Amino acid sequence: MDRRIDALDVLRGAAILGTLGTNIWIFTDPAGPLAFLSFGGDPGVVEAFLRFLSNGKFLGLLTLLFGVGLELQYRSAARRGVPWPGRYLWRAALLLVEGTLHFVLVFEFDVLMGYAITSMIVAYLIGRSDRVVTAWMAVAGTLLVTMVGLVTLALLAAPPGGAGAVAYPRSWLDQVRLRLDNLLVFRAELIFIVPLGIVLFLLGARLLRAGVFDERGARLRGRLMAVGLGVGVPLNLLTSFAGPAWFMVDRYLMAPLVALGLLALVTSIVLAMKGEPGVLRRGLTDVGRTALSCYVFQNLAAGLLCYGWGLGLATRFDELRPWWVPVAWGGICLMFMVASSLWLRRFGRGPLELAWQWAYQAPFRTRAAAGR
Repeated sequence: MDRRIDALDVLRGAAILGTLGTNIWIFTDPAGPLAFLSFGGDPGVVEAFLRFLSNGKFLGLLTLLFGVGLELQYRSAARRGVPWPGRYLWRAALLLVEGTLHFVLVFEFDVLMGYAITSMIVAYLIGRSDRVVTAWMAVAGTLLVTMVGLVTLALLAAPPGGAGAVAYPRSWLDQVRLRLDNLLVFRAELIFIVPLGIVLFLLGARLLRAGVFDERGARLRGRLMAVGLGVGVPLNLLTSFAGPAWFMVDRYLMAPLVALGLLALVTSIVLAMKGEPGVLRRGLTDVGRTALSCYVFQNLAAGLLCYGWGLGLATRFDELRPWWVPVAWGGICLMFMVASSLWLRRFGRGPLELAWQWAYQAPFRTRAAAGR
């Protein structure tokens, strides 16, 4: 039986809070996600650097961890002699429903829908031969690079200045209507997330098998840090300041490379720690244990803080941008570290995790009851 991997909870917590580090720039813009889609304007050196610290890296890290989780689910099914993918497809379907609700009700750039679709594909690849897995990774990676390259060429050829963002609706109902009316536009990122997810899901599974999360993986972690941090960070820094036309390369190619280095670095730090975990590690661990709840609710909290139907700080503090944005991010992170720790004192799972587990087990409980 696989023992619990302590580093995974810390990594999940860092990835969840790190994705907010990217999303917070959307929430705090008076034009909201519409500014993100305009590809226009110069954010300035300070904001560009602050965005560089999180953009795409923690999305890549979270995607790798989904692959690790899928591999662990596969191992569990194999140990129990349960058909695979079997019930896992029901798990993926529930994730798709949850992601759809998150998209419609909370946030335009939900990643759960993409992960659900990707997991349905990768579930049939886990456990296949190395040759088959490598072929799928190569095809998906080539498709991703090709699409990113074509979009980048189009952006380079476009007139400077971008399309210009229009006003984002103030009311929650109007925001919901905007998402539904522009479904294809807001969900276009799935075209990139799915092939990226196939590569990183399968890579995460391979890294788990190679022992990256235990002592025998020290050399592998060293190589990942050399490539991800030594090579990936300078390249990522370059694309971050190269202008909006290089956004796709920055987010979908360079940032996932850095994510590999982050995975290795955080794992090495956790393995080197002795004694009781400190406050920061406990906070990250608790967020990691309630990852789904924290991901959804931190976006809801950011919307409440920034949008017109809440406190409306995006408009009120626009002149303080970018300085107030990291403060908002830090405050939300601290709130969820504390909230997740308090919640876990009484419950074994996060609130959405509990609801999800109930929904997952419901049809099988009904079937078992009918058979009695």
